[in-house]
Amino acid sequence: MTVDLKLLIAITTVYLLITFGLGWYGYKKTKTDADYMLAGRNASAVVMALSYGATFISTSAIIGFGGMAAKTGMGLLWLAFLNILVGIIIAFLVLGPKMRAMGKKLHASTFPEFLGNRFKSSKMQSLVGLMLTFTMPLYAASVLIASANYIQTIFGIPYTTALLIFAAIVAIYVIVGGILSVMYTDAFQAVIMFAGMALLLVFTYSKMGGVIEAHTTLTNFAYYVPQDLVDAGHLGWTAMPAFNSEIWWMIVSSLILGVGIGIIAQPQLAVRFMMVKDNKTLKRSVLAGGPFIFMMAGVAYIVGSLSNNYFITEYNMTAFDYVGKDVDLIIPQFINEFMPESFILIFTLALISAAMSTAGSQFHTMGTSFGYDVIQNGMFKGRSKKSAIVFTRIGIIITILIALVLAYILPGNIIARSTSMFMGMCTSAFLPAYVGGLFWKKMTKEGAYASIIVGFVTSIFWYVFVHASEAVPLGICEFLTGSPTLLSGTWALVDPILIATPLSIIVAIAVSLMTKPMPKDFIKSIF
Repeated sequence: MTVDLKLLIAITTVYLLITFGLGWYGYKKTKTDADYMLAGRNASAVVMALSYGATFISTSAIIGFGGMAAKTGMGLLWLAFLNILVGIIIAFLVLGPKMRAMGKKLHASTFPEFLGNRFKSSKMQSLVGLMLTFTMPLYAASVLIASANYIQTIFGIPYTTALLIFAAIVAIYVIVGGILSVMYTDAFQAVIMFAGMALLLVFTYSKMGGVIEAHTTLTNFAYYVPQDLVDAGHLGWTAMPAFNSEIWWMIVSSLILGVGIGIIAQPQLAVRFMMVKDNKTLKRSVLAGGPFIFMMAGVAYIVGSLSNNYFITEYNMTAFDYVGKDVDLIIPQFINEFMPESFILIFTLALISAAMSTAGSQFHTMGTSFGYDVIQNGMFKGRSKKSAIVFTRIGIIITILIALVLAYILPGNIIARSTSMFMGMCTSAFLPAYVGGLFWKKMTKEGAYASIIVGFVTSIFWYVFVHASEAVPLGICEFLTGSPTLLSGTWALVDPILIATPLSIIVAIAVSLMTKPMPKDFIKSIF
């Protein structure tokens, strides 16, 4: 299927004009550092919910995880369930109110500053800022890769050109307008994303004979699963993989738990709770956020799995085999062949919206982490005469360049994996300090430091030396020890989040109980 390129360019131009218009509107409403960093702490329920959801659901979810579902099946729908339960309900109703209230009392503008002020340590703020500066570009690169791949396919331009154009467009409104521009454009992009995914679901089922027919056909096609995937535990696209198999561990530990639980420890999402004026706004946000997350993540996993019906019927091979075993190409190829031209136009805008909304928040978070938390409050101790906006803009430019380099050199099939890695590292390093800081009065600075360092170091160690999915292609373990991984069997399949996070929690509790409590007056003032 080919599209009318002139029409696509015209529609995309109108879309970009609206996006830049909203970015300019955000810029005009940005008067202070608080506006640039936290939207003036006065975001509405709908804008906050749509921005939160659009930030989380990116091309990683639609292309990377949709492609992964095409390979492994609908077991990934458990991830959509956790995204809603943990990422929306628990996050908005349990963590959100505490984060909003405590963040305001602590005068925190960023996630690193929240942790630093909560535990009365400017060094902690700088440490967390540095960690995000050097790890979040990996996540941002996965979004850039997915976006550039799709733009390259649809517009027929070189990958590098697509990469640079996309990054430049997002960078412009983020650098100029800050978080207000990001949130306004997020809300607009979320509406397009919702419409695109709803149409994708309806059209897919209608073309495949309805819900029952489509799922029955997919179940009956189980004998098409390649033998190597069968040996790894694949039991068909409508069944969970065999318990304790290689694919089961990958889906359950790395994707479902890594991303499903990891969402609540994402700095770019947690900071949004500090952008609303009251708890009622957070409660109302759930009504918009829940359906949005399901329509984005759930539909991607369903349609990704069902794409096998099309490729098997048309080409007598699975989607994974048809695209040369690169899962990141499955959804773009399916859309391009299976959908009518009019839908390709809509879905292209939906996918660009998903990419831009997530990239915008990533760029802003990376910029504040490096420019505000590391440079201004770390190196200059907050005494610089320059505005936080200046340092943040410098940070955005530098970290975007890092992400672009990674997007250029990283291999294929990396989108879902790099997303899971970043979320897993954030969970292991930040979750105990974040949740403990919100709810446990006896959490100490030393306990927070210990949990952050132990969680992060353990996570990195497990990725490099134990978890086969990363350790084998990296080759560091084999170079140093002569063995692909230090441990074999099931241990090499267990994602770091299941090792590093429990250890980080234990360390946080143990060290906090063994060290001097924080001043009572301070604890009383923030609780």
